Amino acid sequence: MEPSERVAEKTRMTDLPEIDLTLPYITRGIPGIGGKVKGKPEHFIVEEVPLYEPSGSGEHLYVNITKTNMTTRDVQLGLAELFELKPENIGKAGLKDRNAVTSQTFSVHLGNAGVTPDDARRLIEDHVKVRVNWARYHDSKLRAGHLKGNRFTVTITDPEVPRGQALETLEQVSRRLNSLGLPNYYGEQRTGAEGENIRSGWEILQGRKRIRDRWLSRFLVSSYQSHLCNRYIAERVNRGLFRRLLLGDVAKKHDTGGLFWVEDASEQSRYDAREISFTAPMYGYKMLKPRGEAAALEDEILGRSGVTEEQLRRCHVKGTRRMGRIFPDVSYNEVPEGFRLVFTLPMGGYATVALREFMKNDDAC
Repeated sequence: MEPSERVAEKTRMTDLPEIDLTLPYITRGIPGIGGKVKGKPEHFIVEEVPLYEPSGSGEHLYVNITKTNMTTRDVQLGLAELFELKPENIGKAGLKDRNAVTSQTFSVHLGNAGVTPDDARRLIEDHVKVRVNWARYHDSKLRAGHLKGNRFTVTITDPEVPRGQALETLEQVSRRLNSLGLPNYYGEQRTGAEGENIRSGWEILQGRKRIRDRWLSRFLVSSYQSHLCNRYIAERVNRGLFRRLLLGDVAKKHDTGGLFWVEDASEQSRYDAREISFTAPMYGYKMLKPRGEAAALEDEILGRSGVTEEQLRRCHVKGTRRMGRIFPDVSYNEVPEGFRLVFTLPMGGYATVALREFMKNDDAC
C-alpha cells in the first residue's frame, strides 16, 4: 500500500462521516397541522393484516388477541407460561408497540393436547389479561414476516391550526400520498432519535467497537444499513427522481414481489400505474445490485459513508433490497379530540413516517 493510501485508510477508519438525519417530505410545500399522537393508547390502534388464514386443523393454535400497554414479548411469555411451553414455541409475525391498542396473532404449539379453541380463549383471557378475538388451529408455526402489513387508526390531537385549515391540509396531503406514494423511510425506532444507533453501527463495521451481544451488534449494524437506505431514498426525492424509474433500477412488482432490472424506459408506464416501484439498497456483499445510472447513484451513497463492501463481508452483512415507495391509501375524518387517520402500510413500513407528512412536526411523532 502506498503512503497516500495508508493516510486515506487511516482517515477513513478514524473519522465518522457526517450523519444527516434529515428526510425530505414528499409533500413539500403543504404546511403541517402540528399536533400530538399517543396521548392515550386508544389514539394509536394497530391491526395486523395477515398473509394467510389458519386452516382450522393442525398442531398450532393461532390466537388473535388485542392488547393495551403490553409488549409483544409480554404476551409471548404469558402464553408460554400458561401452556407450560418454551417461549420459542410461541410464534408471532411481528412486534407491536406497547403504548397503543394493538391486535396481532400468535401461534401456540399445543400438539395433540386436546385444547379446544373455546377453552383456550377462556384460559388466555383469564391468565394473560388480553382480549381474544378468535382462535383456530393451523398446521405450521406463525413465523416472523408472515404478514402483509398493518392497518393503523391514529388520532392526532391538539392541532396547531384552525380546524378548517387542518381539513384542507389533510385533503391535500392525502391526495398527494395516494397519488405519488410515500417514501419508504425507516423510522427513528430503527436509527435512534439522535442517530446514536447509526454511530455505533458504523463503529462496528469499522472494527472500532465490539459488542458481545450478537443480537445487539446485528441490530446496530442494521441501523447503519437503514440510515444509508434512508439517504438513498432522500437523494431520489431531493433530485426529483422519486417520480420516475432510472435505467438499471432493481424494480419490484407490488402484486407478486418479483424483482427485475429496468432495461427500457417503457417501464415508466407501469411505475405510474402503481404496478411496480424502484427498490432501495440495504447494502451488503450479497445484495442484488442495480446497473447503469441507478448503480452510479447507489455507489455514490455508499462511497460517502466510508464503509466498504469488504467491511460488510467481514461483518457478515449480506444485504437486501427495500421497496422505495409505498401507498398508504389514507382516509381521515374529524373527531372531537382532533382528526382520525386510517391507513395501511406493508410489512416494514413505519406509521411515524406517514404521520410526519401530515404534521410536519417530527418531535411529536
